[in-house]
Amino acid sequence: MPVLEVALTGAKRMPLALNRILGRCLRLLFLFWTAFVVFPCGIALADEGGISVWLPGTYGSFAAVPGVPGWSFATLYLHPSASAGDDVKFPRGGDIDLGIDGRGDLFAFGPTYTFSEPFLGGQASLSLLAIAGRNNASVDATLTGPGGGAISGSRSESLTAFGDILPQLTVKWNDGTDNYMAYIMGLIPVGSYDPDNLANLGLGHGAIDVGTGYTYLDPSSGHEFSIAGGLTYNFENPDTNYQNGVDAHIDWAASQFLNEHVHVGVVGYAFQQLTGDSGDGATLGDFKSRVFGIGPQVGYKFNVNDSTDGYANLKGYYEFGAKNRAEGWNLWLTLAFSPAAPK
Repeated sequence: MPVLEVALTGAKRMPLALNRILGRCLRLLFLFWTAFVVFPCGIALADEGGISVWLPGTYGSFAAVPGVPGWSFATLYLHPSASAGDDVKFPRGGDIDLGIDGRGDLFAFGPTYTFSEPFLGGQASLSLLAIAGRNNASVDATLTGPGGGAISGSRSESLTAFGDILPQLTVKWNDGTDNYMAYIMGLIPVGSYDPDNLANLGLGHGAIDVGTGYTYLDPSSGHEFSIAGGLTYNFENPDTNYQNGVDAHIDWAASQFLNEHVHVGVVGYAFQQLTGDSGDGATLGDFKSRVFGIGPQVGYKFNVNDSTDGYANLKGYYEFGAKNRAEGWNLWLTLAFSPAAPK
């Protein structure tokens, strides 16, 4: 069986009624996003420290395509590089940082189990993702004391540690070249975190993210397009009494297969915080963030052996249009192994 067709063998067709419902949900999500991002009300103002639970760019090509039942494992390397000028303020643990610069070498890894029995007419899977790596951060100045009346000089920190854990339930449906997805993800705040540190691998608070996605995949032409969007609800950080607002995010990708194994294309994302931050620690008041990213991608599907398939993907994003959030570029390298499709 051609590798390009493997992804289409993992699940039964979804009921047409559910198909229409999810299609409408996707259209509403797109219109909802457009209302807040393309035509925002007022000036877009950010999550605590300018860091969100959702990493823009997490989803890419084949986001909604069902897989083959059984155990799979994925490893992701992420190298982010971002900065913001002295005129952008970021709240952190009661202080305010100016002129931030951050870089990282991060790894996300974990298993996924895809069920063979249908769930809601589709294919369900459970995954657990762990994060580890090295984070480097620096600031030009920090405002401290009541009302930020005192100022300290530049400061740099590095940290190598484990981050938070992210469990996720996903359901996918296939209807010919159309593929649909719904997911719910949680963040369990067990990672290395100190509100006084510049560099952290944990966020210090829990969160829930829910969303939907769609993939068009035509094996005969090799055309592929994916889009996934969601909303993040953040719980209050108990160490800082800071609660981030609700975040909205959309990841998208388009690619063309050059042969049965290699595809190339473009990827992008848009991120917009919808509601303001709150809590005693939100000293800057309503503080919303926004950023966009776009870049190239290349992917390679391969057979490891008779029982295992592999997939590698390299993509990069250039960020622009940031508000109250550091911007720069980031590089993603994914390596995944999954059960081979029946021949």
